[in-house]
Amino acid sequence: MIRIGSRGSVLARWQAEYIAAQLRERGQEVSIEILVTTGDRAQQAFLQVGTKGMFTKEIEEALAENRIDLAVHSLKDLPTELHPAFVLAAIPQRADARDALVSVRCADFSALPQGAVVGTSSLRRQAQLRALRPDLDVRELRGNVDTRLRKLQNGDYDAIVLAAAGLERLQLTDGLRERFSAQVMCPAAGQGALAIECRAGDEATRTAVAALDHAPTCFAVTVERAALATLDGGCHVPVGVHCEAIEVGWRMTGIVARPDGSQILREEMYLDGVANTEEHAREAGRILANRLLERGAGELLAAKESAPATGNPRA
Repeated sequence: MIRIGSRGSVLARWQAEYIAAQLRERGQEVSIEILVTTGDRAQQAFLQVGTKGMFTKEIEEALAENRIDLAVHSLKDLPTELHPAFVLAAIPQRADARDALVSVRCADFSALPQGAVVGTSSLRRQAQLRALRPDLDVRELRGNVDTRLRKLQNGDYDAIVLAAAGLERLQLTDGLRERFSAQVMCPAAGQGALAIECRAGDEATRTAVAALDHAPTCFAVTVERAALATLDGGCHVPVGVHCEAIEVGWRMTGIVARPDGSQILREEMYLDGVANTEEHAREAGRILANRLLERGAGELLAAKESAPATGNPRA
């Protein structure tokens, strides 16, 4: 019996059930254990409590104590440096990595009226939204996907920005009006990808999940996580990194920004298709990050500023 550990949100449960189904198709017996993480309990804004490990700490503790055998994470929530006791045993094929605009009132991003209220909890999204449209009233939006969508339906926001992958997995795409390209709104490193984590010494579980690994996804997210690790900006500075396959190889995009959107450093690189090993990916990620650092990203990463204060969403 393989015991999967998961958070209790609807999306996290979907992800755990998806991996469980894949394993059952391969003849494995599987159970799912629901665990509550620091991030689930936090009532403050992410900027106040910090995000590093807040959705994974308790799950990794359960792994270490042999209460579960593997954990299914949203890869973007997983710190770039794992404790030596754990390994990423598989990264399945990634869903859509892009950010998506969801709205009841407006047909797309360009149709948002002057001063429209747009909600997101992500500093990365907030900064890029403010840079794209300084006229927008960008506000904090917390909660699970269903909670955020309910606030949109209640009229608290003109639009919200969510990960396209989560909307697709939960079949909640009715209000999806636009998917931003990575060149317009750079996603978080690992966005849209799942990560299967297990104990380093658990060869039986590692063997059982090895078939779920998707090599192109693994290459792309290794680039992204290597860049993020090199930048090491933490949760207080908006950082985005994205790697995608193109006809002749790979296109990599990275951004570091001020939370108010007044300054965004953007770097783009290309890699031919012959470069496809893990070390190629790590080196490409490091080069991308170092190009941003050479252009002054270090100053932004060292900044202790926060996003502009905003009022409550409209009643």
